[in-house]
Amino acid sequence: MTLQALIWDVDGTLAETEDDGHRVAFNRAFAEAGLAWRWSTDTYRELLAVTGGKERLLAWWRRVDPDGANGPPVAPLIRRLHERKTAHYLALLAGGAIGLRPGVAALLEAARQQGLRQAIATTTTPDNVTRLIDVTLGPDGHSLFEVIGAGDVVPAKKPAPDIYRWVLARLALAPADCLAIEDSAAGVAAARAAGLPVLLTRGVYTADEAIQAVLADPTGPGPVLADLDGLGSTKAPARGRVGAQPWAGVADLDTVRAWWSARRTDA
Repeated sequence: MTLQALIWDVDGTLAETEDDGHRVAFNRAFAEAGLAWRWSTDTYRELLAVTGGKERLLAWWRRVDPDGANGPPVAPLIRRLHERKTAHYLALLAGGAIGLRPGVAALLEAARQQGLRQAIATTTTPDNVTRLIDVTLGPDGHSLFEVIGAGDVVPAKKPAPDIYRWVLARLALAPADCLAIEDSAAGVAAARAAGLPVLLTRGVYTADEAIQAVLADPTGPGPVLADLDGLGSTKAPARGRVGAQPWAGVADLDTVRAWWSARRTDA
């Protein structure tokens, strides 16, 4: 058997969108709505334990105003706030505030050239995905991805495995024939629960304690092949661990295939 597909997360994996993008956009939406809320980097790191923007807004509201968060107008207010947040995020993207992480473009293109199928499995909105691809990969970037699972196509967000199962069904592939690329504890948990092997590329907001708990969980059927601080480039090699061994270098397609094949040999 050979590796059939790469399935990418978006926020924190394809690009460091959270601190320079989503957090700033949320704060602009709050100010626009006349709310005194402001999410610092530390606050946003805590809130990222909740996946999905609307879900994150509700969790925050319940924290700062439990009585108000239980009122009947909450759902439409959250929906409007999230719509405005998305608009601000797209404006940040258009302004060039967000770029792909090192090594991402190279791995995407190598996979295309070698005929490897690719897909996206994310909880961010379809508009966010579309604009990120437009800005960072150009109009031909959409042809890289055969399937895009985004937003509310499934009701249960990561760490539930639903979005990965949705993508796998449309690829008509078994989990063990694919590789998920993720940056967060919730994402790794979701991919593992769906049975996918995972390449972990930690980002700015990757919570070490949460990741360690997921990595230590023996119940997830999908193995974590490598735990790195990124994919790396020749100028800035990635560092981390492959299995129990320290590793440094560039996680290019040949290297990723070798990790995936070694996992199948060991299975």
